[in-house]
Amino acid sequence: MAIVGYARVSTSGQDYETQVARLSAHGADKIFSEKKSGLDGKRPELSRCLEYIREGDALVVTKLDRLARSTADLYRIVSQLADKGVAFKVLDDDLVDTTTRTGKLVMGILALIAEFETDIRRERQMEGIARARAEGRMGGRPKMIDGAMEERIAELRQGNLSIRKIAAEIGVSKASVQKILPRTQT
Repeated sequence: MAIVGYARVSTSGQDYETQVARLSAHGADKIFSEKKSGLDGKRPELSRCLEYIREGDALVVTKLDRLARSTADLYRIVSQLADKGVAFKVLDDDLVDTTTRTGKLVMGILALIAEFETDIRRERQMEGIARARAEGRMGGRPKMIDGAMEERIAELRQGNLSIRKIAAEIGVSKASVQKILPRTQT
């Protein structure tokens, strides 16, 4: 069984050496560390860490917020660990240790909180969508190309202008011109 550590600080002005020292003192065989915001979905060292760990290993962090940016994120990561047969432990919080019954209970409660947060977020989103529809707002980006622009695109294309030149002339992307052209050719 390997003990794998993960250390993270949010900004380049911070130092994760204290975390690394504590993880080493706890017996971590391998430590992944990075300077990334917890809100950043792309944390390459965390990804490498999660790929590295194997069944029977234990992932250790100094504080819970070093690993996850939300309850839902924490639950997703810990579920991934559990699926791999990897234990999880937080040095600063003895209750968060999936090698114990109490730790498993705490993680179960956190999972329920994460599900509750997700349901509330979804409910608010659906209420917002319903309110916007009632006010006549359908969402999405506003259309940039109207009927007159479509006609102008067709005229320019009949004049043998390239898609790039048409896009520059109209002030839209090449992709927009390519999307409109089949509709204008009859």
